[in-house]
Amino acid sequence: MPQGHTVGVFGGSGLYEMEGLEDVREVSVETPFGAPSDSFVTGILGETRMVFLPRHGRGHLRNPSEINFRANVWGMKKLGVGRIISISAVGSMREDIVPGDFVLIDQFFDRTRHRVDTFFDEGVVAHVMFADPICEETRQALLQAAGSIGVKTHDGGTYINMEGPQFSTRAESNIYRKWGVDVIGMTNLQEARLAREAEIGYSTVAMATDFDCWHDGHDDVTVEAVIQTMQENVEKARDLIRSAAPAVAATGSCSCDSALQHAIMTSRDRIPGEARERLALLIDKYVED
Repeated sequence: MPQGHTVGVFGGSGLYEMEGLEDVREVSVETPFGAPSDSFVTGILGETRMVFLPRHGRGHLRNPSEINFRANVWGMKKLGVGRIISISAVGSMREDIVPGDFVLIDQFFDRTRHRVDTFFDEGVVAHVMFADPICEETRQALLQAAGSIGVKTHDGGTYINMEGPQFSTRAESNIYRKWGVDVIGMTNLQEARLAREAEIGYSTVAMATDFDCWHDGHDDVTVEAVIQTMQENVEKARDLIRSAAPAVAATGSCSCDSALQHAIMTSRDRIPGEARERLALLIDKYVED
């Protein structure tokens, strides 16, 4: 029987195609926020229940700003996920993070402009703590697993989340480096914010695919180079998930699990019935009559 937390995985569509995953099923989930990126894939890995979702949809149909982050995270919550591992391709902003390296980030910096990244609007206001946006218990489990499978992994780093879908200009890339960020990507900040609101522990495995466009000694980033390095990293990512899943599932209670406990600001008697119904999955345990 599955034990511990159900572990969710955001990433490419091939991540669930791994040895040892059993009872594999596709599940469609309806949400109050529209359709998720694709059907969810569920399965059992050893004694761990797993849920996978390709964030861009199978075939990479959605650009980063078109992803319905709310529906994706809501679907994970509805399927009982308690911890999320996010596998994400990134550009490196440091000489010592080379393509093929993994970075287990611990901070984000937001440069997006057009994205909805909260469940709490239209009748309910909540302010969750987000100073430390990554679930440290989940991150540590991933860090130990990465060491056991021999993947070169950097412990900590800041992920700057740009809008996309275009890559950076050279001026932007050089300014970001002066700010001291470590990797650059287009997707993970919104996932992390929404996972915190949904009281799900979230951690990012950032897989470096290129040096963005700041590095004079390397070619500018191209889609071809990114895809080639991503393909080379797929099996590494599967190995990491296989190794880390039992420890991630076994993580104890942490602050992520009760992030909403003191965050809902709206008076309970002022929450509209429609909003309460819409957000019941998240708030029922805090606003019961």
